Amino acid sequence: MAELTNPGETRQRKQSVGAMELQGPGGAVRTVALEEMTDADRALAAEFGYKPVFKREFGYLSTFSFAVSISGLFSTVATTFSYPLYAGGSSSAVWSWFISGAGCMCIACSVAELVSAYPTCGGLYYTVSRLAPRKYVPYISWVTGWLNLLGQVAGVASSEWGAAALLLAAVSMGTDGAYVPTTNHTVGVMAALTVVTGLVNSLSTYWMEKMTKGYVIFHILVLVTCCISLLAMATEKNGTPKHTAKYVFTDIQNTSGWEPTGWSFMFGFLSVSWTMTDYDATAHITEEITEPELKAPWAISMAMLFTYVAGWLYNIVLCFCMGEPADILASDFAQPVAQIFLNVLGKAGGIVFTVCAFIIIKFVTFTAMQALGRTLFAFSRDRLVPASHIWTKILPLTGTPVLAVWVCVFFCIAINLIGLGSYTAIAGVFNVCAIALDWSYCIPIACKLIFGNFKPGPWHLGKFSYIVNIWACLWTLFVSIIFLCPTVRPTTAENMNYAVVFLSAILVFATAYWFAQGRKWYTGPLIEAEINENSSQTSDEDLARKSKGEKEQEQAMQGM
Repeated sequence: MAELTNPGETRQRKQSVGAMELQGPGGAVRTVALEEMTDADRALAAEFGYKPVFKREFGYLSTFSFAVSISGLFSTVATTFSYPLYAGGSSSAVWSWFISGAGCMCIACSVAELVSAYPTCGGLYYTVSRLAPRKYVPYISWVTGWLNLLGQVAGVASSEWGAAALLLAAVSMGTDGAYVPTTNHTVGVMAALTVVTGLVNSLSTYWMEKMTKGYVIFHILVLVTCCISLLAMATEKNGTPKHTAKYVFTDIQNTSGWEPTGWSFMFGFLSVSWTMTDYDATAHITEEITEPELKAPWAISMAMLFTYVAGWLYNIVLCFCMGEPADILASDFAQPVAQIFLNVLGKAGGIVFTVCAFIIIKFVTFTAMQALGRTLFAFSRDRLVPASHIWTKILPLTGTPVLAVWVCVFFCIAINLIGLGSYTAIAGVFNVCAIALDWSYCIPIACKLIFGNFKPGPWHLGKFSYIVNIWACLWTLFVSIIFLCPTVRPTTAENMNYAVVFLSAILVFATAYWFAQGRKWYTGPLIEAEINENSSQTSDEDLARKSKGEKEQEQAMQGM
């Protein structure tokens, strides 16, 4: 579907003259001519106006591995498999993945197309400045940025919760059920694991790339080995007979309380949307990728295709081998897939694959936190968030925005603390992750469709672009309605879907902050240095705009 266009037929990178002051990992500042930069850094400086501050370490394999790690298929299915089982049983798990995955692929390909055209670590938030008319850019990019930030924080927080739950499930197996995880234990372990994620993300891009590169191989090996083991060991002789194909593909068990059953069935879409999301995470590291306009969109589209196909097959295997849904949903450690591992593979096999799921979801948190830290850095670079001058600081020792990483760690732990008051409210974090992220993608996609200012990069969808973009927006609108509804009826304070509360809170905060302070200085993604074809001097108009914006923000912050 995707096409690689002739460079002469698309937007050209400016081959301008000029120089920039860059800070190296050791803290030394040196002046570098554009001709001395890599093609990707030169494009970033000349066309998008941003100083290259990250070292480009990611190639094809590590970029693809990064994109795959964001989905964390093996572990994210394990932590969300209960949703389709409650919604409609086996058939919901199988067909929700097949149907919803197709919609998610449309979003992923639409995102990849925009990333190819505008490869900056601001991701799709930045594209609004190129797609929408100038007068609409400030507020549209403001809302898009805050939605994306909420979605990423919720994504890391929910992944850390899932990691803690899987680790404690393995511990419970090891004690033969003598230890039963509690919500308080899960919160405590979650906080400790989030701190570990922060420590890993305090390392340099060099080490992050090395850690990421081999992940995809490990993930695929675990996935294939587990599926083969389950199919081989699920026999009547072992007391865990397989279900029939008719049962797997057609059995419906609606335990949600919703009627009609067809409506309940669609709550299974959450497992897919939570797994196949954060498509633009790879975009947030494009300033650390060589040839990002090619490698980033390729990695996004291929990683999501792998997740779609492999995820559907994995769900089918689980449904064949799961036994009675009611039994695994009643698991003492509240992890149905881990219970399947234990039932079919025994104690040793159950522990091994549950630990593998834990390791994989920790890689999800490592890469998701890397993307989140770069997102906060990019938003701070454009002065979208409070105290932006702090979050743009690069630690000379590692060449990474460490302060941005650790404030993200704080908020990821904070949002999960609601689990102390209501375990059910954690489901809202999973829901709002999918909703907020997909909305932050579809706003730029809608701008592309409505305003017609899009200039394709070297990777694009060709004649299918319009249809795929339209379906991506319609699908997001459709599933957002489902994800905001309570998953169980009758609805009480204990089983309420709090996603609507989280989403409303961030929209109210973003709107209030906009009218109170943001509109005084924020004019959209800023240009730090515009180097045109005839001069190496910064545009006087943009320089004045930037200085005025910085002055107004400083005055506003002092008055807060």
